[in-house]
This record gives sequence, C-alpha cells and structure tokens, in this order.
Amino acid sequence: MNKFKLALEKKNQGRPPVWFMRQAGRYHSHYQSLRQRYSFMDLCKLPEVACEAALGPVHDFGFDAAILFSDLLFPLEAMGMGLQYEEGPKLSWHLRTLGDLERFKKPEISSLHFQGDALRLTREKLSPSKGLLGFVGGPLTLFYYAVEGSHSGELRSAREGLWDGRYEGFVEILLDLLAKNMSLQAKAGVDSIAVLDTCAGDLDPETYSKKVVPVLEALFERFYRECPEYSGFPITYYSKGTVPEHWQSLEGLPISCLGIDWNQDLPSVLRRYGKKWAIQGNINPSWLFQPEEGLEKNLRKFFSEVKSLPTELLQGWICGLGHGVLPKTPEASVRLFLKIQREVFGEAEPRSL
Repeated sequence: MNKFKLALEKKNQGRPPVWFMRQAGRYHSHYQSLRQRYSFMDLCKLPEVACEAALGPVHDFGFDAAILFSDLLFPLEAMGMGLQYEEGPKLSWHLRTLGDLERFKKPEISSLHFQGDALRLTREKLSPSKGLLGFVGGPLTLFYYAVEGSHSGELRSAREGLWDGRYEGFVEILLDLLAKNMSLQAKAGVDSIAVLDTCAGDLDPETYSKKVVPVLEALFERFYRECPEYSGFPITYYSKGTVPEHWQSLEGLPISCLGIDWNQDLPSVLRRYGKKWAIQGNINPSWLFQPEEGLEKNLRKFFSEVKSLPTELLQGWICGLGHGVLPKTPEASVRLFLKIQREVFGEAEPRSL
C-alpha cells in the first residue's frame, strides 16, 4: 500500500505518510559518504549515484517517499547559463538587462534526460509501498536565481525585472523546457511532481496573482498538452512564505497537493483546505535542533492536536517539515520524529465529521 499516493488522492485511512524536503542532504551520514567520492554535479548527473542518494534516507530512516536527487537550477544550465557548484550554485552570468535575454540558447530536453534515468532506477529499486516524487523549480523562483544567482539580499534587480520585461521574456524561453521536464519525470514513474516556488512569498498577494499564477497556469496547460496521457496527474505546489490570500488565486489551477511552511497553523489549513487539496507540511525545521526531551514534547503535542481532527481531513495530509532539512540537523532528531509520528498515529479507526 503506497500511503503517499493514497494521501495525494485524499484516500489514506491510516498513519499519514512522512516525507521531508532535502531528506537526502548534508545532515545525513549516507550523503556525506557519497560526497567523499563524488562531486555534487556527479551526484545529480550520474543516475546510479543519484538513485543511491535518493534511497539512502528511505532505507535508513523509513520515510514513506523518496524524491529525485537533483537541483532546481539545471533548466538554467540547459538555457545556456553556465552552472557550477562550490559552496553553493554559481551561474556564469546573470539576467541583468533586457538585452541579456538574447544570451539564452534554445534549451533541449535531452540535457535533462539524466533526471528521467535517475527516477526510473529509483522507482525500480524502491519498494512499491513507497512514494516517489519528481520536482522542478517554479518559474518565479528560477527567474530570481537567473537574475540574482541566489535568494538572499535585497533582490532589487529581480523585483525590478518583474516589471521591465525581463520576467516575461525569461518565461517565454523557459516554459516549454519546464513542461517537457515535468513530462519526462511523469513518464519515469513518479507519483507526483513538486513545483518548488521558494521565492513566491516575496510577492504580495495581488502581485502574486498577476505575475505568478498565470504563468503557473500556462505551465500546467503545456505539461498536460505535452503529456496528454497523464491528464490529471498529481501536481504538488509548494510556495514558501505565502498565506491564504495568495492561495485563493490557486484554486482554479490543477493542483492536487499544497505544500505549506511552518508559519501556518496546520489544523486551520486542514479545516479550510483539507477537502480541496492534499496538504504537505509543516513543522519548523529548526525544531529538530532541540534537545531530545523538548523535541519529543513538542512533537507529541503537535501530532496529538492534528490527530484530534476529523479523519476525513487527515486523509490527504503528508506529514513533514515546512521546508527542507537544515544542514547539521542531528540524525537522532530525524529518527525521533518518525518514531513519535508512528507512535501517535498508528492505525486508528476512522472518525466521522
């Protein structure tokens, strides 16, 4: 029984599945051992190694889903922005003027085939009871990185670029590639594709509605047109820093699962949206740095409050963090999280509304 897939369909009757963003990452000794042998680029681009990286935390901790081991920025590399990884990603140039749009090359989906190969291997080696996610960066987030090279600082040029034509020009070049990337991942056997829009909360709800939502709608239309046999395929959308005033603009889009960060009250979100969307999240990743006693107390309180909700509202909940696992997170805290989650939820009899 694939609990993750059932939750995406809002049909999971038992313990909610657990999946963390960045569950395969720097905090984990398995990842660290791979990094001693491979560069980050090789970890992503060698399918056998990417598969091993993705499976490591599932085998070690018992997560209910694996996610493609890769990076958001490879579409930018495919568009001609040289990409290297040192302490973090480094692009060889940035989209600072309208004229820079001419520097992009026509991207070919063949440059991203390594992601499909990695996913097929991961699906082949992953237990049928476990879920599998693919992912792409949201168009807004990829634009921010194309302009600024990161998501830190004042981000003035990216904010200006939303209004001076750079954003529209960038999106026009990006969308076909991103839709084909989603199609490639869907055909490789994933249960859902996550669109990770970590910069979305930088925009107020009105600007978000005008600038982000129409582009998402165009992306999803192109994906289903590119991949018609996957009409209705589950899309997970995560937008860090957004609030219900943003989400109301998403209600007409074909999204199956909404990822939320730790600033939102999960029971309130489940009551309001739990019948419309599956909900993924949303414990604060910094909780996992607490001493064991404090972490256990907080987790049991959090899980007990959520468990008290009507079961119908929990059938689509995917338990996890409100963003990725932070570097240097103690592995013992991750183990404790999953242990307590299993103890609190178990397999309870359904309650009615």
